[in-house]
Amino acid sequence: MSPMTAEEVRQALYENQCLPNGTGRNAQAEALANAAEACGDRGLFRRALLNQIDAYEYSSERTRMVVPFARLLQEYDRDPAGFDGGDAHSLFWRFKWVAGQLVSSPEIPLTSVTGWLEDMERRYRLAGYTERAVRQSEFYLADATGDDERAERAVSRWQSADRDPMSDCHACETNSQGWFWAGRGDDEKAVGIWEPVLAGKQSCLEEPHRVLARSLLPLVRLGRGAEARSHHLRGYRMARGNESLLRSIGEHIEFCALTGNEARGLEILADHATRLGPLVDVEAQLQFYGGILVLLRRLGELGHGAAPSVSYGGAARTVDELHGILREDALAIARRFDGRNGTTRVSDRLLERIGRAQLLGSLPLGVRSTALPLAEASSVHGEPTAASRPGSAAAAGSASASASTSAGSFAELVERARTARDLGHPGADALWDEVARHPGAGADPLIAADVADHRALEAARAGSDGAARLLADVRDGYQDLGIAERAALSELRLATVAAQSGAGAEELRGLLSVALRAAEALDPDEPLRTRRIAFAELTGIRVESYLRSVEAAGEHGHGQEEGHGHGELAAELGAFAESYASALPDVAAEAEEMLGRLALSQGDPDRAVALLAGSADRSVAAGRPWLAVDPLVLRAGVLMSLDRPAEAEEAARAGLLHAAEVTDAEAQGVVRLTLADILLRRDETDAEASEHALEAAHWFDQAGLTSDGGAQARLLLARCHARAGHTSEAAEVLQSTLPDLLGHGEGQAVSVREFLGDLLRELRDARGAAEQYLLAAEVTEGWEDPRPQAGFAQAAGDQLSEAQLVPEAVAAYERALELRRRSKDAPIAEVLILRSLAWLGLRAEVTNAAVAGARARMEAAAEVLTAVLADVPGDLEARAELAETWNQLAQILDRRVCAHQEQEEPDEEEGPGTGETPRSGPAEPLGAAELEALRLEEIRLWERAAALHAELGPDHLEARYQCVNNAAWTEHELGRPEAGAARVSALADEVRELPEGASPQWLLQSAERTAEQLRRTAS
Repeated sequence: MSPMTAEEVRQALYENQCLPNGTGRNAQAEALANAAEACGDRGLFRRALLNQIDAYEYSSERTRMVVPFARLLQEYDRDPAGFDGGDAHSLFWRFKWVAGQLVSSPEIPLTSVTGWLEDMERRYRLAGYTERAVRQSEFYLADATGDDERAERAVSRWQSADRDPMSDCHACETNSQGWFWAGRGDDEKAVGIWEPVLAGKQSCLEEPHRVLARSLLPLVRLGRGAEARSHHLRGYRMARGNESLLRSIGEHIEFCALTGNEARGLEILADHATRLGPLVDVEAQLQFYGGILVLLRRLGELGHGAAPSVSYGGAARTVDELHGILREDALAIARRFDGRNGTTRVSDRLLERIGRAQLLGSLPLGVRSTALPLAEASSVHGEPTAASRPGSAAAAGSASASASTSAGSFAELVERARTARDLGHPGADALWDEVARHPGAGADPLIAADVADHRALEAARAGSDGAARLLADVRDGYQDLGIAERAALSELRLATVAAQSGAGAEELRGLLSVALRAAEALDPDEPLRTRRIAFAELTGIRVESYLRSVEAAGEHGHGQEEGHGHGELAAELGAFAESYASALPDVAAEAEEMLGRLALSQGDPDRAVALLAGSADRSVAAGRPWLAVDPLVLRAGVLMSLDRPAEAEEAARAGLLHAAEVTDAEAQGVVRLTLADILLRRDETDAEASEHALEAAHWFDQAGLTSDGGAQARLLLARCHARAGHTSEAAEVLQSTLPDLLGHGEGQAVSVREFLGDLLRELRDARGAAEQYLLAAEVTEGWEDPRPQAGFAQAAGDQLSEAQLVPEAVAAYERALELRRRSKDAPIAEVLILRSLAWLGLRAEVTNAAVAGARARMEAAAEVLTAVLADVPGDLEARAELAETWNQLAQILDRRVCAHQEQEEPDEEEGPGTGETPRSGPAEPLGAAELEALRLEEIRLWERAAALHAELGPDHLEARYQCVNNAAWTEHELGRPEAGAARVSALADEVRELPEGASPQWLLQSAERTAEQLRRTAS
């Protein structure tokens, strides 16, 4: 293959700069440096070396920059005059990068590193720079070698030296200075130093990415978990997939491991598994592995050592296997540094890091992560551990502790469990679980019967096929022991299980009759006799209502007797509640809740609100506040539907308060989700709504409802984040649960994709936003109304255009235009599409044909607006858009003139490789008459636009000024600067006559300045 020409190298350098950072770009940069050297063009060679250094800097091969930099430095020493001011600045600026990479390369002796640093100091001093950047580099060396006294001196001199052109950007300096204090255990000072970066006041290409990651553990240690969560969601989104930020990726993984988010950490590891293995930048590899090792150790402690993790070396690895491999590799790297440095600093830091203790048991992040499988106790790297979940080895440990308790304490435990059971307290199950684990549980027949009762009830709740058998055994056991009230309750539970399993009417009525007779047969002195009878009656009312509806449907067809059935049920429930209101208010409350739900189903929400409130009040008064949670949550939802948000919030807050003792995870999730939704819709307390939505998602996950309630909670959480301006967090949460939400119907799928598209657009992820809009359009394609599809197609076109995907943008716009024309009710949207298509037609080339096509689009837009104004002459929006259409058509014609001028007068200094966007394709030359005609038409169009803006009043003064200003300078191009000055001066005279404050101050000043410039040109 023939050698590349200098022009080909320049073009290739430009293209290389546009490639994604990574080894592919690096390899090409190396080849281009060799090609540039072969051309013999020293300036081009220097540019190629700089490009090679920059490619390495933003990859995992940073340490390779030393060689091309040394060559560039030789070029400078050979011919300093060949480096202009910009070239010399670029050389000295990259000297700092190289100094850092020398420290990060264990194969480079300390004497060589020190020599480079001394050379840097000498060259900076001769060039007139301060010692600030030199002392910063000295700090890195001192810190890496364990010379803490020298490190502190270097930091002090670094901070006291004046900033100059060689100083790192403020964000990078802030990062390093905060890191210095974090390394010395002063988390508060570190976070304080980092604040300008964290608050967005300082930034650069890799900040705040790195500071967000570094701040995670200090914030957790300071008790600022909410900030750490926010920094993780925002920071990981920035760092994800960026190979130059593997250190930060490791810090995010470590944060997840130490805050109870091991599943999230494992997902992040899987996302970056291809980065495992030897890296050129071994210091980055060491820091990346350090975070991963914390996670793998933690997974082992939780009993997942034998579970699969990610592949390494082309083979699948368990957690323990990968831990062993990476630990050995990391320690080997650390030993290389220690051997070079003559200290154990690097190994000590690594061992301290990978042995860190857990910081938090759980810090909910809001994002959806696949739950880790249940694990049993296992040994972790030779040390015994136990899984921290109920029923696992940790629970077994609890049983052992129970075994050692005294007989007296066990008796107290049993008594507490029975009291909680009789109260219907949510904590009763946990107490009976503890009783069941005690070795003495089987010694006492009554305790054994109670434990069997507990297990039978659990089976019934789970819908187990054997539940009826277990309940029958429990009944028989209690009868044998002479505990009649428990046997009666078992009879009622047998009837309930039969109803749930679909037993026939005759069987059900028989079982209910037996249960009621058993309750009525209890000794009149039995304290629970009335309660047993009441529950048997209430269950009978429920089941009988159901049986009546089934029988009525069979006789008359579905729903024939529905209204009558509801009326009869309401009467029975009302009588029941009144009968037991004094004796058993909590049971009456249950009937009243049923009445409330019945009223709601009958379309009487006002009555439902009152009944549900009464039910909640009765439960609280009865000393069973946990029973008030369900009616209060339902009441809150009904009140919101009645547009009574303040009362709804009050009900939801009461529900949350009374849920303190509720152990059911789903119930906890529901009450928090309800309150969060109300708060968000009230537009007052976004932060609190966000916290409740976050907790709701956590509870739904605990209940195994991640894809249902958890998805809705995360959707609400994303909306809270978005409303608070936390766009990155919103997008991260929403994307994590998107697959779940898409399964909840077309309406939600479309809404969620639109929401995500809007978030990604705000984050300037044009491709991602376009994808979501297109997918939303695809879902709406079959809808009768074409407007939603049109809107999504148009939004996709906007984002595809932003992403420079011209053919795709044109296709999306054309589809949107077709749909807008079909709906015939969005002329402004149609105009916007036509104007966008006009400009897209000029992206590739500005030829006569392209301009003609763009003109046609603009004229079509003007026709649409003219038709609107013919029907509604006073349509102000249409008038403004017509003015803008004439303005943009004039700009298109001006673009054609500029393209001609570029062809006639090419800029010799500009071209590929300078970072400029390549010009459009060649345009045909224009004759003098054609140029004049185009310019005259531009002026006429701007005049028309300015006239329309003038009719629209002072609010359109800025737009009018821009048109007048453009027309004035076009007059200048025609050789008539006086006419241009007159246009601007006339507008300035009008502005002076306006009341104070009616126009922006800058406008009059700009008009006067422009008029003066044009007059000077004329003279």
